[in-house]
Amino acid sequence: METPAKVPAPAQDLFQRKYRQPAPDFPHHVIAWHRAADGARRALCYIHFTDVGEILLGGGACSDDRAMRLLSTEERACVRAAGGLYHYALAWSVQHFAARFAAIFGYCGDRLAARVDLAVGFKWTEHEHLLVYFTQPIDAAKRGALIAKAHSYGAF
Repeated sequence: METPAKVPAPAQDLFQRKYRQPAPDFPHHVIAWHRAADGARRALCYIHFTDVGEILLGGGACSDDRAMRLLSTEERACVRAAGGLYHYALAWSVQHFAARFAAIFGYCGDRLAARVDLAVGFKWTEHEHLLVYFTQPIDAAKRGALIAKAHSYGAF
């Protein structure tokens, strides 16, 4: 896993294929890489996170099934054992960022991605497509305020 300041070309290509636009040019970028036997690096999964004070907004997740097909049988088995590329990258991200943010939010309109979000520990909010992972105990009023703040950004 890596969190570079700028999106490296292979991850940029992956995002471009999925969303038909360039990846955001501001942090945070989480990338799961594969290093091939010939030394080439392939971006297998990309997730973008935006820091907005005490909350983190996550979106723009994508995995490269074409690159997955290039993995060995053993490598694919390891990925499956970890719950899949997106599950592994999202769980790593939550653990990596948890100490810095009171809550991590996801904006998700994809049914399969939502299953992974929920498996990692995210919960649906009352707002369509908006999920939250509280990283620490927070009282109900503060939870509501953080959810309202995340919702105010619309689709991210």
